[in-house]
Amino acid sequence: MSVIKYESAVRAPLVDGTKTYHQVTEDIIRPIETTPSKLWKIGFAISVGLLLFGVYSVYREVTYGIGEWNLNKTIGWGWDITNFVWWVGIGHAGTLISAILLLFRQGWRTGVNRAAEAMTIFAVMCAGQFPIFHMGRVWMAFFVLPYPNSRGPLWVNFTSPLLWDVFAISTYFTVSLLFWYSGLLPDLATVRDRAKLKWRKKMYGILSFGWTGSTKHWQRHESLSLVLAGLSTPLVLSVHTIVSFDFATSVIPGWHTTIFPPYFVAGAIFSGFAMVQTLMLITRKVLNLQDYITLEHIEVMNKVIVLTGSIVGVAYLTELFMAWYSQNPYEGYTFWYSRANLFSPYGWSYWGMMACNVLSPQIFWFKKLRRNITVTFFMSIIVNIGMWFERFVIIVTSLYRDYVPSSWSYYYSPTPWEIGFYLGTFGLFFTCFFLFAKWFPVIAVAEIKFILKRSGENYKAGDQATLENKTLEDFQHTMAH
Repeated sequence: MSVIKYESAVRAPLVDGTKTYHQVTEDIIRPIETTPSKLWKIGFAISVGLLLFGVYSVYREVTYGIGEWNLNKTIGWGWDITNFVWWVGIGHAGTLISAILLLFRQGWRTGVNRAAEAMTIFAVMCAGQFPIFHMGRVWMAFFVLPYPNSRGPLWVNFTSPLLWDVFAISTYFTVSLLFWYSGLLPDLATVRDRAKLKWRKKMYGILSFGWTGSTKHWQRHESLSLVLAGLSTPLVLSVHTIVSFDFATSVIPGWHTTIFPPYFVAGAIFSGFAMVQTLMLITRKVLNLQDYITLEHIEVMNKVIVLTGSIVGVAYLTELFMAWYSQNPYEGYTFWYSRANLFSPYGWSYWGMMACNVLSPQIFWFKKLRRNITVTFFMSIIVNIGMWFERFVIIVTSLYRDYVPSSWSYYYSPTPWEIGFYLGTFGLFFTCFFLFAKWFPVIAVAEIKFILKRSGENYKAGDQATLENKTLEDFQHTMAH
């Protein structure tokens, strides 16, 4: 009798320990049913505090105008659009893990996909605020939506990349929300069936849409997942490509380049995976989920980080080369003086970007460092600091000196209200994530069970022993003949 293998026996298990289906349910659902830990309460309180500071900062900007931010005639975009692009990038890993890795049947996605999908939704919620409040008259935000109206010939400007952002971000948010919620249905039904309090049973019953786990339900769930994955896959490439068009379709030196779309996409995946690492390392510790978010998950994501970091590094060097090779004096000035010159007003941000995004991830070529929890956590934060520097460099160092020296702005620094708005989006992001971790399973229970008997540690050990016995029997049979 032959042994049918779906996965190499030498590949590291994706579920550690001796787990049964019941034990998987207990480990992942239990944090929802118990009182939040002290660490959860401290983190939630800090997040709400940051959120309130952000709300007050936005109140200042709406009440007193865009002058509350330190923008000026030359630098019309500052921290606001920098943070918009940064948050959109953060959300990219969720779509990649959900859609592309599902289509390619990558088993390692199951430990991190739920939290990554939630991260995408919260990050897009944070990102969408910046362009709206950047308008100044925030009550005019509905003018960017092409809906039937009585404005006569006045219509939205479809040639504006900022309008393309509206379509891209809204589509991205909608598809990501559907993907996240449809994947939750089987697990919400599990929570409903385990609930002991009447209000919890009713609430999760409504949220689970009457899921019974029948064959028909599972067939429809699988079909819907594949359809949403097919719709989401182009979004991984299109959303940040469209965001890059905000810059690439202009004539400003440093922006007018065709390399922006691919390298913005690579950079978004780079920063998104780094944020997933940050969140998952905290989650696995606080909720005691080390058996489901394993070193194998961490190592594979670090491989993606070093790959995308190297792509971003090649893009940076290509920009410098083209600025020299084109012999365009304005491009040369932007790249070789405003950015690459350490002693220019913003040289520190460019070299900080290079150190964080290009040089530091190269340590992940070494397996020992890829599987080191402390190094991974530290590096995940460094990468996102570097990716923030990248967006700051692209925006500010291309704007602070334009074609007319009389309008040059020698230094831009944010006001407390710009910083407060940014910190407020962190408060919103982590407030949402803490609530998500308390009321929903942060790991997909049904998907972990699906891979348990082929990627669980105890099952793989049994398969390995079976294979060794089969190999020995075949050898003895061959020698006997």
